[in-house]
Amino acid sequence: MDRNPSPPCSDAEEEEGDAVGNTVYSKHWLFSVLTRLIEVIAPAEPDPAASPEGARTELDEEMENDICKVWDMSMDEDVALFLQEFNAPDIFMGVFAKSKCPRLTEICVGILGNMACFQDICMSISKDENLGQVLLQRLCDSDFPTLLETSRLLLTCLSQPEVANVWVERIRENPSVYDCVCFIMSSSTNVELLVKVGEVVDKLFDLDEELMLNWIKNGTSRSVGPSVDDSPEELPDFKIVPCILEAAKQVRSDNPEGLDVYMHILQLLTTVDEGIQAIVQAPDGGKETWSLLYDLVCQELCQPDDPPIIVQEQKTVLASILSVLSAMFASQTEQEYTRMRKNMPLIGSLIRILQYMEGCGKRAVDNSKESEQEETGKTDVNEEDFHLKILKDICCELLSNMLQELTKENTLEGLHQGHLNEQTCSCAFQNLLPLYFASVESFLEVLREADQTLADNLEKRFPSLKV
Repeated sequence: MDRNPSPPCSDAEEEEGDAVGNTVYSKHWLFSVLTRLIEVIAPAEPDPAASPEGARTELDEEMENDICKVWDMSMDEDVALFLQEFNAPDIFMGVFAKSKCPRLTEICVGILGNMACFQDICMSISKDENLGQVLLQRLCDSDFPTLLETSRLLLTCLSQPEVANVWVERIRENPSVYDCVCFIMSSSTNVELLVKVGEVVDKLFDLDEELMLNWIKNGTSRSVGPSVDDSPEELPDFKIVPCILEAAKQVRSDNPEGLDVYMHILQLLTTVDEGIQAIVQAPDGGKETWSLLYDLVCQELCQPDDPPIIVQEQKTVLASILSVLSAMFASQTEQEYTRMRKNMPLIGSLIRILQYMEGCGKRAVDNSKESEQEETGKTDVNEEDFHLKILKDICCELLSNMLQELTKENTLEGLHQGHLNEQTCSCAFQNLLPLYFASVESFLEVLREADQTLADNLEKRFPSLKV
């Protein structure tokens, strides 16, 4: 059975002028539901079903079914506009202030989320300072469905350029948002909620570097956050990086899109020095971050038994992961986890990604020739080429830096394990030259000590390397 009932068949045709806009939904029916909603949160007489504070903790079945129908109907723009004209957001404000019923709160936030999908309504909702503050407070709710709908509403508003800055500024001025988001990322096991909250954080960091810097530097003071009984509860001293990592671990197996989101958040952190330092100066020196990303590249993504086309599906998450690894390697080469004796499998994985991209590049050229007359096809290929180029650039930068750190012992180990051979070295040289000539030349000198024959064969293949 569906979570929400389908919208009702309306009797609008029976009463002229009763239809909402161009829909078949009845104005009278909507009025009656909203009126009953007002009565639920402000009953004229004490209700036996109410809590001691005088507010219902549960909805009766008929009311829940009807308000869920409004939730579904609010996806229609005419209905959303009608609700706006009837001051539904103000009614929902009353719900948030007085209701003790989590299901009712969830539904009302969900209706607002649907209404916010339409630009004019979104602008009206966003400019209402009181409503904005109340909605941000919902992030501290203990009810998972309410948290999910609140996150969806925020993401909808942040995705509309006309009002995004209003919400960024509002969130920047509300320190509790940081605590609530970190609490969710570090403690929730619900993948759906984690993905949606991750999308909100990703959007915030992408929109506003100042807010990202504030959140990176945050966690220096303890603050009040959510609790089950709505009483103040002192939260841990949250740091943004461990919270992101905890959420990424939760979503990695069940939701590839969610993993992509959290890896992109980490990548955004590395675009500022403070973000890189937050990663590598964690209590463990960044070991947990490196271990997670290393494991993803070497054990899960773009594996030897995958078809080369897999790199197309994973190009964005791979680009984010390798970008973070590259920033960490460049800033923390003295850390034990970056020692080359432990990272030969990573070098092998980087070369495999380049090999797979070469295969995808040839396929893209073939497809382009076949669809030369189809403009849409050309655009798709160009877009794919663009994302693959970004991945290649990041991959080559990290590979070149790692090759420069190889010793004879590391190289012998790589040869023994099969990560280095004539085929893989040729692929690496092909992609690194001429931009990373110095790195290739440095590696070739070490390779001569480990395997003179292989070094000679590579020199023959790449004459520019000959002294």
